[in-house]
Amino acid sequence: MKPSRQSVQVWDPIVRITHWSVAALVLWDLYEDSGGPLHRNLGYAAACLVLVRVAWGMVGSGAGNIREWVPDRSGVVAYVKAAVSGHPPRHLGHNPLGALMMLVLWILILSLAATGWMSRLDMFWGEDWPKDIHGVLADVLLALVSVHVVTAILMSRLHKENLILSMVTGRKPAAPDQRKLSAGDGESTSPSGPPVVADSRAVSPGRRP
Repeated sequence: MKPSRQSVQVWDPIVRITHWSVAALVLWDLYEDSGGPLHRNLGYAAACLVLVRVAWGMVGSGAGNIREWVPDRSGVVAYVKAAVSGHPPRHLGHNPLGALMMLVLWILILSLAATGWMSRLDMFWGEDWPKDIHGVLADVLLALVSVHVVTAILMSRLHKENLILSMVTGRKPAAPDQRKLSAGDGESTSPSGPPVVADSRAVSPGRRP
């Protein structure tokens, strides 16, 4: 029997709780789009949770910290080229495109809350543009959420790991030589898959590989 891969802790409880809570609230609001009190309150709650996640990303540690995964242009371009070639590197935390997607989703959720709030203000009474923008943002969010889910499934199959489950348990399979890597070591190559970009700070808080 083939031995199972050793796993490491990547996502802390706050990251996982905010992720699934925001996902549930957003999906409900996209379904129940009446604009009534429930819709508005759930939208505001989702925006507040996004702000909590952003704040935690500033002070938290490990893979949940924004400084660990915030994408730059060169990183995104390199990852896209690798993906187009069919060999995108595996990341313990967010890959550059996944990180970019998360930032866009956060901005959309906050923008939806802002435009929804604006549409209720007296100063915009009789104005249609706040509601029109709100509707366009909702359509874009729905499309990107669909892309996010499909991509998570495809990347799970490519890297032979359940990315959706990892956001429930917080754990992901370690690279074969993860314990040998130290900060800044960069990539390690797995014989059975694409290169793994290992970040020692993406392992359990307080531990060093």
